[in-house]
Amino acid sequence: MTTVPGAVALAFDDVFILDGVRTPFCDYNGRLSTVSPTDLAIKAGREALKRAAVDPATIGTVVAGNMAQASFDAYFLPRHVSLYCGVPVEVPAHLVQRICGTGVEAVAQAADAISLGRVEAALAVGTESMSRNPVAAYTHRNGFRMGQIEFRDFLWESLLDTACHTTMGGTAENLAKKHGIGREAVDAFAARSFARALKAREEGFFDDEIVAVTDETFERDGFDPRAIKLPKKGDVVREDDHVRPSPIEMLAKIRPAFGGVQTGGNSSAIVDGAAAVVLASGKRVRAEGRRPLARVVAAASVGVAPDHMGIGPVPAIRAVCAEAGIAVGEVDRVEINEAFGAQVMACAIELGLDEEKLDVNGGAIAIGHPLGATGVRLTLTVARELRRRGLRWGIASACIGGGQGIAVLVENPEAAGERS
Repeated sequence: MTTVPGAVALAFDDVFILDGVRTPFCDYNGRLSTVSPTDLAIKAGREALKRAAVDPATIGTVVAGNMAQASFDAYFLPRHVSLYCGVPVEVPAHLVQRICGTGVEAVAQAADAISLGRVEAALAVGTESMSRNPVAAYTHRNGFRMGQIEFRDFLWESLLDTACHTTMGGTAENLAKKHGIGREAVDAFAARSFARALKAREEGFFDDEIVAVTDETFERDGFDPRAIKLPKKGDVVREDDHVRPSPIEMLAKIRPAFGGVQTGGNSSAIVDGAAAVVLASGKRVRAEGRRPLARVVAAASVGVAPDHMGIGPVPAIRAVCAEAGIAVGEVDRVEINEAFGAQVMACAIELGLDEEKLDVNGGAIAIGHPLGATGVRLTLTVARELRRRGLRWGIASACIGGGQGIAVLVENPEAAGERS
């Protein structure tokens, strides 16, 4: 049992990630801006199944994560992802939403279904089109009154937590004040995120993580076709848009966004994208002689004060480690979603993290944060990093608007075998 108050922690029995993939993450109103998040998820899901060499007919459940309803058929997102990935019609699919922790939640729920023996294999997908967030009205169903027609930017308005009347950026400013984190330090953290992401790209780390996206039609017998149509005909999107040289001198010139240390340069990039992983039971892995990417060990979620929501990864990481019976210091690699630079720095301070283990291939400041997809990306990235370095334990974690944190612990089976 976990010793972290309020935490909901789960240990998974014999569950593995076989493989996964993500689309490039592209800047707001950029190269993926016209694509429905459903179609981004279908692309990622189909490619993940292909890379995992898993017949879609053997998938027992599909868990999809998404935040904003960014197309008129958004109600059907998980079901359409399942159908157009080739999963049997009889297999159910459902949507999860835990804001910035949505992708981790999708992985955790898929792992739980396998751990409980309900299915032998599952597809977990996270997807988001920040560009297609709606301009919305909620009070006009009964008509318009004179002078009272009002449409508002859903994406902008959603950054305000109306319970504590604090913006998401404002919660990071609160943590910066609490921990004495200054603007120069946050800019330095952001510059490092960009530099690490550039280095990872140059070394080819992202080559096997990203699937190129171009115009494509998804067909299935008995159903209308779906399609990806990029803004520029014939375009092929191969890399993340936002990863670019960003020295501290350049970042220092950007004006504060929330009246303090956070700016558009040292906060997470607003991007569109999707990610997917295929999970399977240990029984299936052994029967088929598989080399799985990672074992999914445990997951935990916990609440924190809404006006300091960015600290959520701290109790979540402590809870997931306690559930697995290891110390935080034993974890070899930690991915904490870089919602805001000061927020991740505060988490590192409270956990006593060695920053050489943290977000070593860059984070959301450089790569971007498509809300529903990020957690799947973090899980896949840390699992791949463990294999690359021959390390054992890795954590993917995120803070969550409204005051929550979530984390998932994965293990490199090959490193575990060497040390057992």
